[in-house]
Parts: sequence; structure tokens; C-alpha cells
Amino acid sequence: MPDMLSLLRQCRESDLWHMCCGFVDLNLNEFMAIQRRLLIEQLGMLARSRLGIKLLRGLKPRSIDEFRQSVPLTTYSDYCPELPEKDASVLPAKPVLWQHTSGRTGEYGSKWVPLTARYCDYLARVLLGLAILSGSRQRNMITRLEERPKMIYAVAPRPYTSGTLVHVLNSQFPVRCMPDLATAEKMPFEQRIREGFRLALSNGLDGFGGLSLALVAVGERFREGAAAANLKGLLTQPKALTRIMFAVMKSRLYGQPLLPRHLWSIKGITGGGTDSIVLRNKVKDLWGRYPLDTYTCTEGCVIATQVWDYRDMTFVPHLNFLEFIPEAEYLKWQTDRKYMPKTVLLDEVRAGEVYELVITNFHGGPITRYRIGDMIRITAMRDDFTGVATPQMVFERRADDLIDLGGFIRLTEKTIWQAIENSGISYVDWVARKLTGEKPLLELFIEPKPGAAVSESTLATAIFEEVRRLDERVNAASIYDSFASMVGGVPIIVHLLPNGAFQRYAAAQRARGADLAHLKPPHINPTGSAMELLTSCG
Repeated sequence: MPDMLSLLRQCRESDLWHMCCGFVDLNLNEFMAIQRRLLIEQLGMLARSRLGIKLLRGLKPRSIDEFRQSVPLTTYSDYCPELPEKDASVLPAKPVLWQHTSGRTGEYGSKWVPLTARYCDYLARVLLGLAILSGSRQRNMITRLEERPKMIYAVAPRPYTSGTLVHVLNSQFPVRCMPDLATAEKMPFEQRIREGFRLALSNGLDGFGGLSLALVAVGERFREGAAAANLKGLLTQPKALTRIMFAVMKSRLYGQPLLPRHLWSIKGITGGGTDSIVLRNKVKDLWGRYPLDTYTCTEGCVIATQVWDYRDMTFVPHLNFLEFIPEAEYLKWQTDRKYMPKTVLLDEVRAGEVYELVITNFHGGPITRYRIGDMIRITAMRDDFTGVATPQMVFERRADDLIDLGGFIRLTEKTIWQAIENSGISYVDWVARKLTGEKPLLELFIEPKPGAAVSESTLATAIFEEVRRLDERVNAASIYDSFASMVGGVPIIVHLLPNGAFQRYAAAQRARGADLAHLKPPHINPTGSAMELLTSCG
């Protein structure tokens, strides 16, 4: 079979689309046929490995139903000590790469997960598919895809998952990273971003994959004029000078400050995580394109992605077997941790329902009936607008990030973040927790940017009104009015953190030897020690 680069060189765009984006053309029966075939192959490999025997409890399931009925659900602790110790001898297939994300204090320092050669082959196709979809306007359209597309290396370096994904794609479809991979992986994040954009002024920029937060931070520096001042040192470079001159002319023509979209015509942006959805309009304003939102994780790499309409996400069938724990089953498990929640498959989910996601790796991966810890919502059984004929999803929340205010109002990280964004405050970052006491209240800690003038009570009211507006329940208005009456006012308390609070937190974590994933506190329910660091005056 020709590789992806050969198909591009031969102008066989239809074949390239089928190889990398063909999952969006599947109907539900075709999707499930792929899932069932690959799971049966995977079960054979699991049953022959020591780790597989442990996870399967010595059983050899011969059907999907038998697999779901007899094999227990797992969490990362079930893979200890084998995966944290990177013991390849116990795995279903030989790994070619190991990637990790943050671990759990007191149990394991990092969650290490291996990738096999065959898994990487399929993963590379999906990753190029994301790049294609980020630049497409309709089905079967490959827009301006070039050999060695130029991109900023704006992700955490290997062995973090984001850097590993760049490496996997580059191994089969070379990209031109700025700085180059060898250099970038040795540089601190801030320096890497700064150098990447310096190079992009001369070399151009085709796309971006990484944190939407980084895109917004860089773009706002342009808006505030700080970046324009730094550009003066580049005026001796002819290509950079030409790009800057045309960008300044564009910005003046439109009566706008200099923005990244005046400097580069980006062909595609891929993002992920809660921030990608919340910040999508800011990214579009600054860079000229919406980020293509993807749903990824270390244990399963790419689970789902938006397509060319930038709305809900479509599942990917070739990397993991997908199961779904209905919310009612999840709630039963919450009250009785010995209860084994039942799952449904993708052809059994229902639109409007919320599910906890369970995955099993294909292609010799070790992850088996694994609870990622994420709740997703099925929004529709198909997308009539794009013609995608499989169920659509959105990320709902972490299974453990729900703030429940008296059973009346349930707030997720995404909802709180969107409400803060909509309030209009210029801020650095935020954390939230449920205030313990007689009244169920949301306690919100926000660090405003220097010069932002706002009172805590005014901001609390504005955020509450935004939360209320974001609630799509039929009786939401009366529910919020009743709850506010019961607690005697706005059920949100805002505390403005001192300037530099999150910067000091990151510095303290770095001094303690924390890895990249722990330099920021979690938005929801940070620890007491994290709150002490944030609220101290430095």
C-alpha cells in the first residue's frame, strides 16, 4: 500500500482522504464492524501475554459480549507495577515508543503507556487526518496540504503525549517544525514558542497544533503591542521585513492592532482540551481560523475529532474499542464502589445522554476496559449538516470535577470557564471549589491582569448571570431564582488573587522538581497547599 507522502506526491487526494479521514464516511454498521474485528484480534494478543492474562483474569473471551461480561473494568493502578516500570516483556506486543502523562501522588510518578509499531501506523494516519480536516471546508477536500508543512513546536516534548504525537506523525509524514525537533525538545516552553514565531516570520507558517491557551497568549501580545516592539530586531531579515510590512498595511487598512492573522494565512489549527472550546472565538479573532477541537488522552491517543463544521465530534474507530457507562450506572457505582457498572456500545447509545467512556487499545496495546475518568455527552445519532452518519459527542466533564450546589446547580470546569470568559474580565487564570458551610456556594479565585478594574461582588454577579444563561434546561431561570433566594443572594463568592499568584505557584512547583503537567493547579477543587500558595502575597 502506498504511504501517505506518496499519495500526496501522486496527487491521489481521494485515496489520501480515504486513508486518513475515511472514518467520517462510515455508517454505524461499518463503524461497529471495524470495532468488532479489531477487538477479536486484540483479545488473541492479550490472552498470550502475561499482563493480558492478569487483566483478563486468565479467561479467554471469544466474543465481545463475553469480554464485556467477564473482564473487569480497570484504572491505571491495575497496570502497576508493569507499566510504570516499562516492563516490555509482559506486554501483548513489543512497544516502539513509551509516552506518559502526570501520575497520582503516592502511587506512581507518571502514567507510562506504550505504543506498538502497528498502533503508530494507524495513529499517524489519524493525525494527518486531523491536519486535513482542520483545513477542509467539505467532505473529500484536501486544501493546500504540502510536503513538510511548517508548524510551530508548541507542545510538551517527548515523552509527553503531545510531543509523542508530533514524533509519530513526523516519522511517516515529515513536518518542518520550528524550531526543529532535536532543538525544540531541549528548550523551555516559553523560549521554544518565542523562537518558533521568530523563525515563522521568515519561513512562513502553515499550521499549529497544541494548546489554544498558547495561541491566545501569543496573539494577545501582538494586540497589546509588545510583540511589535520585539519585531524591530528582525528588520534586517528581508523575508521577515516584507511579511511585517504587508501585515502592518493590512492592520491599518482594517483599523486594527497588529494581529497574527495579518502576518500569516494559517491553513489549519488543531487543539484539544476544555480550553479549546472556551477560547475558540479568541483564536479565530487572533489567527483567522477556528481550532479543530480533538478529544485525546495518553491511554488512547485520539478518541474523537470535530470535522469541517467545527461543531460536535466524531469518533475514530481504528485505535480503541469504545464502551460507554450510562450516567445512571455511574451513579450506582458512586454509591457502591463494589458495583460493576454495565456498559453499552456505540450502536446502543442515545442522543442527549451522558456516559463515562471506557476504552480498550487495539494493535497490541495493553489498555483494557480502561476508565479514562471522562464523561461525554452524545449530542446526536448522526450529523445531518455534514452527512457524518455516526453518533456525535462533546466532552461533558471529568468524572470528578463536578461542583454540585445543593442538587440544583451542577457546574463543570467548562461551564465555569465559559462564564468567566463571557463576563469580560481580563484575567490570568482561575481556580474554583465548593465552599463548605451551611450554604452551598461556589468559591471562585481569579487573578486579574494588571490594570483590570473590577470589584469582587460585581464580578460574582456577572459570572452568575453567565452561568445561568449557559444552562440550557427548560426551567433554568426559575431554578436559579429559587436557589438564589434560598441562599440569600448570588451563590458565588469571588476572591481576586494578588498579581503574580499563578506565576509564583509555577515557580514553587518548579523548585520542588514538579514536571510540566503540575506547574498549574487544577481548575476544580485544588488542594489546600495549592490554595495557600495562590493566596499568599509572595
